[in-house]
Amino acid sequence: MTRSTAPQAAWRNWAGTASAVAGEVRAPRDVAEITAAVKAAGESGMSVRARGSGHSFTSVGAAHGMAIDLSRWTGVESADLNTGEVIVRSGTTLKTLNAELDHLGLAMTNLGDIDAQTVSGAISTGTHGTGARLGGLATQVAALELVLADGSVVSCSESERPELFAAARVGLGALGVITTVTLRTEPAFVLAAQERPEPLDAVLASLDEQCAANDHFEFYWFPYGQQALTKRNNRLPAGAVPEPMGRVRQYVEYEVVENALFGAMCRLGRRVPSLVRPLNKLSASAMSSREYSDRSHKVFVTSRKVRFVESEYAIPREALSGVLAELRKRVPLLKDPVMFPVEVRVAAADDIWLSTAYGRDSAYLAIHQYLGMPYREYFDLFESIVNEVGGRPHWGKMHSLDADSLRTRYPRFDDFLGVRSAVDPERRFQNPYTERVLGR
Repeated sequence: MTRSTAPQAAWRNWAGTASAVAGEVRAPRDVAEITAAVKAAGESGMSVRARGSGHSFTSVGAAHGMAIDLSRWTGVESADLNTGEVIVRSGTTLKTLNAELDHLGLAMTNLGDIDAQTVSGAISTGTHGTGARLGGLATQVAALELVLADGSVVSCSESERPELFAAARVGLGALGVITTVTLRTEPAFVLAAQERPEPLDAVLASLDEQCAANDHFEFYWFPYGQQALTKRNNRLPAGAVPEPMGRVRQYVEYEVVENALFGAMCRLGRRVPSLVRPLNKLSASAMSSREYSDRSHKVFVTSRKVRFVESEYAIPREALSGVLAELRKRVPLLKDPVMFPVEVRVAAADDIWLSTAYGRDSAYLAIHQYLGMPYREYFDLFESIVNEVGGRPHWGKMHSLDADSLRTRYPRFDDFLGVRSAVDPERRFQNPYTERVLGR
């Protein structure tokens, strides 16, 4: 068992928007050690939280009592190549998972564009990709194993403790420590990617058609420009040979243009705010077209080295055009300019109690600001617009809502709280974030 030293006790998330100092840190190597840590926390009267990669923008992962560092509890435990079901340890990052699945000839059906998160952190906060017929990562979960507050190890699925399963797939770490996740995967496949700039008005006019016609469709819009960067990813037939972007062009497009050059423009905009609008328009005009194909996870995931803060809300699909119209009208009036683009994605309705897509086909709007630039006015404006249509905030991204507000947006909110009371009556897994969004 590894215990903390002073540097290990201090935690800070990726964006620097949340921090905490744990009273104790343990880094278990197996389920028995996870169980021992939870029991020890209970005996000491400490709260306990699992610690992943810290990629959430909120303090959902902050541990002020005992932190259970899952970085030594990683890897694929087993894989059934006939059913595609894979059991993975909860501290495994999506990047590692994708590589191990690829080695097995398997793949996740859908992914987001960041792979730094742990698999348990990603599902627990409702991480998603895009695709009108597809759900978030949690919809690909077939079963979970958790350590509850009393130290018991339990499994849940659609047939075994189904209410715990409906709650724990997007559980915010508030129900227990996830030890393993059983995922439904499929044979590895190749995606063909088409990325190109298009007039925003044309994109919005054909949005439903584009979402229906493509396996995965999304777009980015720079707030002071009239162009959108559209991304269409579609499956190729089994046995298709990938035709990836050449190494030189890949390096220039992603490392030089999207990271180094864009990062330099952001730093300049932060120093000289009056340049943000022209720099933003320049970024929009510099977007280029590209087509390539590759193994699915290599197309889904994008390298992101420019740091930012982010808020994201899920809204009913039919409300998207009105929300975007308000943003287009009101963002240019903000006192502090916006450097980063707005990202728009879609997902199918699901039945997971705290999923942002629970019971409705959803559109996701993610807004960003370069780290160190003023963002509060922008984020407040965004929230005021999406709140008018019943927006649900991404659990891992910045928002100001509390339990009273969230209860009105989730039909099964109180059912979730009932499960929490049953498995954690003393609120052993609570932290200030879960106290705000779930209540005491």
